[in-house]
Amino acid sequence: MLKNIFKFFSSILRGLKDHEFRSLLFFVIIVLLIGTFSYHRLEGWNFLDSFYFSSITLTTVGYGDLAPHTDAGKIFTVIYIFLGIGVILGFLAAVASKAREKD
Repeated sequence: MLKNIFKFFSSILRGLKDHEFRSLLFFVIIVLLIGTFSYHRLEGWNFLDSFYFSSITLTTVGYGDLAPHTDAGKIFTVIYIFLGIGVILGFLAAVASKAREKD
């Protein structure tokens, strides 16, 4: 398991040399920040809970321990999922591609 974690992070570090990879990483960070600040504002959650919910939503984990309760939060979540999942999947595909390059 530690080997896989090391491989994941070394793939990200290798990817930082590539302009397209850096752009994807930047876009992932922006999308997570938008989610974090939006949930903080719409749902009144603290920043950690907002970031946590943004992360588990976009990675489709969805533990169910947090859920939006306002109508605005629910509408935002639907839009956030449709726009954000593609960004996350694109980034994870780029990380996988960098991991395969070394092998």
